[in-house]
Amino acid sequence: MDFTAFHQQTTPFLLANVWDAASAQAAEQARYQAIGTSSAAIAAMLGYDDGEQMPFAELLFMVKRIRAACDLPLSVDMEAGYGETAQAIADNLQQLIQLGVVGINLEDSRVVNGERQLLEAIPFARQLREIRAQLPGTLFLNIRTDTFLLNGKNALAETLYRGQLYAQHGADGLFVPGVLQNADIAALAQQIPLPLNVMCVPGLAGFAELATLGVRRISMGNFVHAALQTQLKNILLSVQTQQSFEGVFHYANHG
Repeated sequence: MDFTAFHQQTTPFLLANVWDAASAQAAEQARYQAIGTSSAAIAAMLGYDDGEQMPFAELLFMVKRIRAACDLPLSVDMEAGYGETAQAIADNLQQLIQLGVVGINLEDSRVVNGERQLLEAIPFARQLREIRAQLPGTLFLNIRTDTFLLNGKNALAETLYRGQLYAQHGADGLFVPGVLQNADIAALAQQIPLPLNVMCVPGLAGFAELATLGVRRISMGNFVHAALQTQLKNILLSVQTQQSFEGVFHYANHG
């Protein structure tokens, strides 16, 4: 089954979000169908803020290492594309294709002066069409809209508008991080002709219920990485405060 077909299964396609070779290998051992990078997790691991603060060359290096360590189909979170023009973004994506990447996420917002801002829908859609025209149809373009993530007014209506627009301009899937309410999820799945991707957030319905709502893909974002960082801090703190390595072995045996 190819990567595009994963989005047409009867049960939602659960994507393991990874940030390095070890996490990719763990996902493979856990028998996930595919993996996707988390831009926020990779940035944090390398000491950068999210929002394309990490140079594209460093992201490319991480993708190379993940591909070398894991045979699962790989999708890469490209944020806003690491380029200002359609040509620059398409050139970056071609480099990923050469590494064997089968899908990407591209989002309709940018971080400007530390603040994430939603881009105008029509110029973004036109740029998407130009990018799509320069790429093979086998690369799955999962387009992320940040209407819910940014708590915009009339988020549902704006997402419906953008999702339908992006479908007309070359998107293969629609990623809506931050959407939580079942009624909103069902409306998006029913009214937008693209596989709907939702992301792990507190209070999100279980996988079986998401399936009945029409969700096709479920992502983890950077939440697994963040949970592991909390555990790491607890282990290091226990060694320091207890002046003992007992906490290390407790986590190793029971964590």
